[in-house]
Amino acid sequence: MPAAPLGTVSGLVLAAGAGRRFGGPKALARTRAGTPWIALVARALVEGGCHDVTVVLGAEADAATALVPTGVSVVRAEDWATGVAASLRAGLEALASGPSHSVVVLPVDTPDVPASAVTRVARGARRDALAQATYDGAPGHPVLLGRDHWAPVAASIRGDIGARPYLIAQDAQLVECGDLWSGVDHDTR
Repeated sequence: MPAAPLGTVSGLVLAAGAGRRFGGPKALARTRAGTPWIALVARALVEGGCHDVTVVLGAEADAATALVPTGVSVVRAEDWATGVAASLRAGLEALASGPSHSVVVLPVDTPDVPASAVTRVARGARRDALAQATYDGAPGHPVLLGRDHWAPVAASIRGDIGARPYLIAQDAQLVECGDLWSGVDHDTR
């Protein structure tokens, strides 16, 4: 059963990259049983209480769009080849015109993330919130970005470096989730 909706908290799946180390775009990845990773991550966000979910696509966007679940919005990062920053920036810009006061961010290569990790990280969601899941103290995903931080995060990120330096500089709340899952992302097949 999904958690109670978190009001105006959106979910954001970053799935625009080419997946060079992975051997192809992770947006096209599936489990051994054939379930698209995009669907699993989107479901974790919805079941974790996010009001709506947006997926950011880039490499192989046309093929990946077919894997996006019904009811999930799609945004294209036209400059996706410049790195993860382009994906996050495109997602934040798309959400800026909506009502959400916060967004929970997950990369597509975390298909094992449980909804409970989303719920735990988003527990303190508000406009000025910043939180990051940790796994035995190591930083990971999901990440919660309150709306007050969207423009500064978008302005500070470059290339393949995401929001981590910003989260450190702003002393983001660390939320231990190691009891819920390993926190590992899938960089290789």
